[in-house]
Amino acid sequence: MTDTPQPPHSGDRLVASSAPPQPPLTRPEPRPHRPARPGGPVLTVWQRVIGALVYLVRLASRVAALALVLHAVFTVFSANPANVWYRFVETLASTLSLGLANLFRFADPHLTTLVNYGLAAVVWLIIGSALASLIRRAAP
Repeated sequence: MTDTPQPPHSGDRLVASSAPPQPPLTRPEPRPHRPARPGGPVLTVWQRVIGALVYLVRLASRVAALALVLHAVFTVFSANPANVWYRFVETLASTLSLGLANLFRFADPHLTTLVNYGLAAVVWLIIGSALASLIRRAAP
């Protein structure tokens, strides 16, 4: 049996610390009660109707812009014109183009579609945002 050397230990001596003494631990102050519904006053029915109307206006303008952008992307990447989704988006985009479908003429028909329908999409986003802002401001 071999004896393994034991590390020296300091025994039961207490060693003084040079750190300053710590103050005793105290409990933090209790936080005030928060209301169950954060966010302020309860909305009236009229305010909810106005909020829903603003939401619907913004949603409709974004869907119109999405249809126009999809048509431009389908055209630029030469999607299959016989596809049912292409025809649906093309019909929707021609209805929502606001007369901007033939505003600019370029030598490349893909660029013409991209610019004209992209411009119509931007106009839809501006109209939707402006209309939603007017509705929000007009409400009492």
